[in-house]
Amino acid sequence: MKTYLVGGAIRDKLLGLEPGDRDHVVVGTTPEQMLAQGFKPVGRDFPVFLHPRTGEEYALARTERKSGRGYRGFVVDSDPSVTLEEDLARRDFTVNAIAQDEQGNLFDPLGGARDVQARILRHAGPAFVEDPLRVLRAARFMARFAGLGFTVAPETMALMREMAEGGELGELVPERVWQELARALRSATPSAFLRTLRDCGALAQVLPEVDALYGVPQRAEFHPEVDTGLHQEMVNDMAARLAPGDDTIGFAALTHDLGKALTPQNMLPKHIGHEQAGIAPLKALCERLKVPAAHRELAVMACREHLNVHRLNELRDATVLELLTRCDAFRKPERIAQLALVCETDKRGRLGSEDADYPQGRELQRLHAAALAVNARDLTETPLTGPEVGLALKKARLLAIQKARRPES
Repeated sequence: MKTYLVGGAIRDKLLGLEPGDRDHVVVGTTPEQMLAQGFKPVGRDFPVFLHPRTGEEYALARTERKSGRGYRGFVVDSDPSVTLEEDLARRDFTVNAIAQDEQGNLFDPLGGARDVQARILRHAGPAFVEDPLRVLRAARFMARFAGLGFTVAPETMALMREMAEGGELGELVPERVWQELARALRSATPSAFLRTLRDCGALAQVLPEVDALYGVPQRAEFHPEVDTGLHQEMVNDMAARLAPGDDTIGFAALTHDLGKALTPQNMLPKHIGHEQAGIAPLKALCERLKVPAAHRELAVMACREHLNVHRLNELRDATVLELLTRCDAFRKPERIAQLALVCETDKRGRLGSEDADYPQGRELQRLHAAALAVNARDLTETPLTGPEVGLALKKARLLAIQKARRPES
């Protein structure tokens, strides 16, 4: 029985990054022997165990054989005779196919360390094409590592195109697609996720609502980048900059402009009404990928309201209150800070505006705080009942917004 540290922990160490989870592979043993040593089984599809003291994952060395369509269509062999080299060969990318023994010696049969140094994301072997999820993983790794200079190897990109054309991406279950998307949105450069999928033809299959934005023109005086798809990439990178690791903000940023893909040709490059037009494709995307409710609710809110927030200073006091009410801002006050942040990513996700100030976000939160401070119990000395309470509360909140905007009035 031999144990090796494998995968991301070694890759990240070679990159000079703080290693994340430590995963291990065990060669020459059986599940029964692992259990006898106190390891706790957790693997559903193949033998994976948790160390009794550290809680780190230990998986038996295994090989995989394609037996059907999709990423679940595999037969797994974890016999004690499976070698370390055979286990590494079935991994996704060479940079993840490096092992280290307990004495610190590296085992790198596929040249992963060389590819780390060259900043190349290269598939580990021909079996790469058997798992369609690896297309999304490649894009997600690029979202994480593009800033370090990583590129996808040409031969790997060619395989990804073949996989996209073969239609197997349609076999992916929604939960796995969402998982990879959410991890990409938590990464430093989400735009690289979109570009990688688009370059191999997979974006149109996985996120057709987003893919449709590419090539759609916008008014150059507001969007010097012109192309809506490029704007979308910039907005998502801005979200990663302003709210690092927050996939709720990232998803709302990703979907705020979906309506622009539906603008009639004769109206371009204007996009009148794109806010409302974007809600239907956004809801369809959420339904298809089973997006969590909190992500969906903020995304719909940002899609519907982002132009209202941009022109906040032009809105009447009553319209500001209506906006807050639509957002359920008095029962869920945290939403307004989130909405303000998403709108800021939109405003600053444009050529030349990356470092621009966004006072509308602060003003929205200030007006919300003023209205939120109104307490129904303090409205009047005369007891109110039924609808009277709501009307009085609305009137008091409106007055609070008026005073916050015009203290002298």
